[in-house]
Amino acid sequence: MIDFALLIVIAICIVALGLAAILTRNLLSQDQGTPKMREVADAIRVGAEAFIKRQYSTIAILAIILAVVIFAVYTLTGQQALALSTAAAFIVGSACSAVAGIVAMWIAVRTNIRTAAAAQKSDGKALDFSFRGGAISGLIITSMSLLGVSLTYIALGADPTHTPFVIVGFGFGASFVALFAQLGGGIYTKAADVGADLVGKVEAGIPEDDVRNPAVVADLVGDNVGDCAGRGADLFESTAAENIGAMILGVALFPIFGVNGILFPIIMCALGLLASMIGILCVRGKDGADPMDAMNMGYYITAVISAVFLYFGVQWLLGSTPNWIYFFFAGLVGIALSVAFLRVTLYYTDHHYRPVQEISNASETGAATNIISGFSVGLETTAIPAVLIGISLLLSYWCGTMTGIEGGGLYGTAVATIGMLMVCAYVLTMDTFGPIADNAGGIVEMSQAPDEVRNRMDKLDAAGNTTKALTKGYAIGSASLAVFLLFNAYMADITKLTGKAFEVVNLASVPVFVGALLGAMLVFLFASLAIRAVSKTAQSVIDAVRVQFKDPAIMAGTKKPDYAAVIDITTAGALRSMVLPGILVVGFPIIIGVTMKYEALAGFLMVGTITGILLALILNNAGGAWDNAKKYIETGAHGGKRSEAHKAAVIGDTIGDPFKDTAGPSLHVLIKLLATLTLVLAPLFI
Repeated sequence: MIDFALLIVIAICIVALGLAAILTRNLLSQDQGTPKMREVADAIRVGAEAFIKRQYSTIAILAIILAVVIFAVYTLTGQQALALSTAAAFIVGSACSAVAGIVAMWIAVRTNIRTAAAAQKSDGKALDFSFRGGAISGLIITSMSLLGVSLTYIALGADPTHTPFVIVGFGFGASFVALFAQLGGGIYTKAADVGADLVGKVEAGIPEDDVRNPAVVADLVGDNVGDCAGRGADLFESTAAENIGAMILGVALFPIFGVNGILFPIIMCALGLLASMIGILCVRGKDGADPMDAMNMGYYITAVISAVFLYFGVQWLLGSTPNWIYFFFAGLVGIALSVAFLRVTLYYTDHHYRPVQEISNASETGAATNIISGFSVGLETTAIPAVLIGISLLLSYWCGTMTGIEGGGLYGTAVATIGMLMVCAYVLTMDTFGPIADNAGGIVEMSQAPDEVRNRMDKLDAAGNTTKALTKGYAIGSASLAVFLLFNAYMADITKLTGKAFEVVNLASVPVFVGALLGAMLVFLFASLAIRAVSKTAQSVIDAVRVQFKDPAIMAGTKKPDYAAVIDITTAGALRSMVLPGILVVGFPIIIGVTMKYEALAGFLMVGTITGILLALILNNAGGAWDNAKKYIETGAHGGKRSEAHKAAVIGDTIGDPFKDTAGPSLHVLIKLLATLTLVLAPLFI
């Protein structure tokens, strides 16, 4: 018999998918603009779909190999009963994560042209279309994640205290695919972007998205395969992994709450999905208004409704303890942390505030001072988020202990994580809105639309830059709570496997210290490989663009550049470069665990994830600040476009591109992949 609470989760997911279908039907019926706009949009769509097909074919082969390894590990360690179910859960998680990324890309490449067409008449309509395109992705991806975990839970057996430890295979599969999707898409998009900017803006002095630049279409394709498909898979696996980690912690409280404590995470996330639907429907674009005002209003509505749902959900599911209200307070800590992370990220990446203003001012004295200023901002950005994460964990743990039940403290941190995750669908909507607006701006520019239309899209594009930066802040904030959750789930799994309490990781032990050291090292090495991949692929793009720029007919605008040649170069470079970092991340912790065993691997996981959080903050925020400093100068500040300050800012931005769109977001996935990998392969490390 299926638990009544799971039926509610499934029903809410079906409603969300129904709303997504209605929005999709309405969106696809809209005008697609001029023939020139359609020509550009078709080129973007074909390039994106071709890359995704090749990328996921490669990922599928790697996933099948790893599924066989998982099956073999459980079989050889005498757990034949778990071998097939865990491997099957891994395959299902991998497939769902792949579909999530493909859905996000499919919607984006069909929304961009309709947004560009709407901008011919109204900036309010353009906002509506791009935001609804993002909403379709957000609703489908979040629903798929919740349905995937729920249906896998139902399929894997009737023992609620055992099933969460098997479902972790689903989370590992989602993380595995998300890492390659984010990494490969990130390498593609930033190699094309860096090549287009350095040769087009700096060397040739032509505008961004100029039709004469052979790398422009590859750059616009990259927005979809990196920012849409990659981030879709990223947040899909975030929802899955965090729910599974919280469910495992709920097993310890089974004698008190029964199955309610285990199902609490997915039920609350489903209610958060419902709140997100309400917030999405409240967003309406207005001509002449700041697009961020409408989206911020929708976000705050979602957060407030989520808090209300959280209160009744905690009372319903965890109300069997007299002090249940403290679990509600722990959940509020998570919701408050999501708001705080968005505001802190906005401060460090928006041109209205000191950090970006400092970088813009530094650009007047050249690229070197721009780079120094931007990197110092990135280092500074670790301070406030680290304090916020620490306070949130301490507060939520204290709230859990105030319930008076054994294990309540850790479960309080799980409730806080779920509180932060409740707004995920709305945040994903804002995130996908960014690349859609960026693509629409490129279509308008390349189709040589009137200045009035370009100005409308510039405003929407600027808002999209802000939302992309904000959602990266949210992603790393939720990952921070998630990895603590998953780390404790790993310790609970080891306790279950060994029959001995595993509650302390002794960093004074030599193997544990070595494991911790190597965990920190892996994060830096992975980031290095990701950034180097962008550099090498960008060099090939730059060489190819320079060759085409030597043709006077292309520079005069009388001959069409060979866009396909640059797309092929970028595709091959991205796919070739994503394999080594991905295999390293999967293989290295296995070597540590097999050779130095589970406690050393716990040290590896603990220090590696802490280092990953801090480095991701540096890379994300430095890159976002460099980008917005450039865009601020392009509005006319410090001499405007083609000034020396602008050239310096473009160079700073190209350094920030692989920081914020390749290495940084890939680290979000990396730290959760390490946690889910150790959970799935724990029997190997005993």
